[in-house]
Amino acid sequence: MKTISIIGILLIVIGIAAFAYQGITYTTQEKVVDLGPLQMTAEKTRTIPLPPIMGAIALAGGVVLLIVGKKKA
Repeated sequence: MKTISIIGILLIVIGIAAFAYQGITYTTQEKVVDLGPLQMTAEKTRTIPLPPIMGAIALAGGVVLLIVGKKKA
């Protein structure tokens, strides 16, 4: 397989994942209280949104790379 085809397939997978998940969610721990031996932490969930246009661009770019890869072969 050519490098262009592999990159095209990866972009298609990334585009489909961006449409399916709409964002990346992760959890962080933050100190709320720190009084000597007494420490309290809180878990906060944060989300990095992935706009649908980003998924569409990745999907379209992957398809274009696959087509270009097939023509060169």
